[in-house]
Amino acid sequence: MAKDDLTTGPMALHFKNLAIPAALGMLFSTLYNVVDVYYAGQLSTDAQAGLAIGFQAFFILMAIGFGLGSALSALVSNAKGRKDSSGTRKLAAQGISFGVLATLTLMGVGALIGPHLIALVSEAGGYRDAALGYFNVLIFALPGFFLAYGGNGILQAHGDSVSMQRAMMVAFVANIGLNPLMMYGVPGLWDGMGFNGIAVATVLSQTGVMLFILSRVFRLGMMVGVLRTEFLPDLTSYRAIIAQLLPASTAMMVMFVSGFVVQFALKGFGGSAIAAYGVALRIEQILLLPVLGMTGALLPIAGQNFGAEQFDRVREALFFCWKLGFAMTLIATPTLWFAGGFAMRLFTDDPEVIAVGISYLRVDGFLFPIYMMLFSINALLQALQRPIWTLWISIYRQGFGVAFFIWVFIGFMGFDVWGVWFGIATAVTSGWIIALIVANGVAKQHIGGLRPAMA
Repeated sequence: MAKDDLTTGPMALHFKNLAIPAALGMLFSTLYNVVDVYYAGQLSTDAQAGLAIGFQAFFILMAIGFGLGSALSALVSNAKGRKDSSGTRKLAAQGISFGVLATLTLMGVGALIGPHLIALVSEAGGYRDAALGYFNVLIFALPGFFLAYGGNGILQAHGDSVSMQRAMMVAFVANIGLNPLMMYGVPGLWDGMGFNGIAVATVLSQTGVMLFILSRVFRLGMMVGVLRTEFLPDLTSYRAIIAQLLPASTAMMVMFVSGFVVQFALKGFGGSAIAAYGVALRIEQILLLPVLGMTGALLPIAGQNFGAEQFDRVREALFFCWKLGFAMTLIATPTLWFAGGFAMRLFTDDPEVIAVGISYLRVDGFLFPIYMMLFSINALLQALQRPIWTLWISIYRQGFGVAFFIWVFIGFMGFDVWGVWFGIATAVTSGWIIALIVANGVAKQHIGGLRPAMA
């Protein structure tokens, strides 16, 4: 069995080889962000709130980068499952050139719309100024994020999630040193850049991640002898990439817009509520990492087997993913309920921020298994090359549902900040029910259903 062939061999082995490195890579990516939150907290609550808002605006742009990674993972894994070597290489080369052009375009778009997004969800004052300064520097990290995610999609399609893990480990360690250096400078030589130094540190470290990931892509066997002409834009390849990318990216963008909706609702409760939400999200992300690694592994595994028309293995991969996910829930949910206060105090000593953050984490504990199933269904739909359904589910859950149900709980029923959390929970739960119905229908059409047909 070839190391990068996911169409044979034990399912547990493939998940172990893909999910564990992916989860570790995301762990260090999240810890990387946690370092940023920690150092922002050393300055002020306004700095933490500015970081949360500026980062949210930046990641609306990064939605295309996430989509590119998912698109290339799905397309390249499908081609690899069909044993189409030339098609695999062509898609990889076209994905990289597409990423370069899209990044340059988005940097211009971000410079124009970023300040308006930030102004929409903040009040004039210290934390808005912090968010604007942070965003204006961070936009230069777009190439590093964008091309690293695209390259990682290609590597994952070949069964390699270790490279990103290693890159993020190094970036995390570098960030620990770069953040204080860029913020405070060198005594007697340079005074540093203050809060904006956090963004400069991100630009430097993420550029290094991009260079390493691309070097790993070009070392793949399929890239041996690749020609420069293969990177020239090919409309047919670009259409295939865009067809897979747009639904995933738009769904991701809707998710981040949803984050702005939440922040818009929270601004009525003050900067402390926004800061608490930003810190609590980091804690939530750490506990979701094993799930994200596992569902990220599902995409190339299901993608290769779908390309090879081994539909029983596609189903097997999905149910194996769910079994692992429910086991993870037994650890994560009690942690969110009973250790949320301890985790919040690691990042802030503001009692109001801590109290609001704990309230979010308690509601989030109930949602953990639902998030797990939603993420796995999204991966399955992408593997079956039906990503448009991930978009419609996201539009309902995060575009309509979050805003509508928050309004119901706050504007109609008169809840305080708890109304924001209950609104999120209602949107997520109803979106999960819709996702299950959609996944069952798509599976019946393309692989004979989520369960094998009875003999």
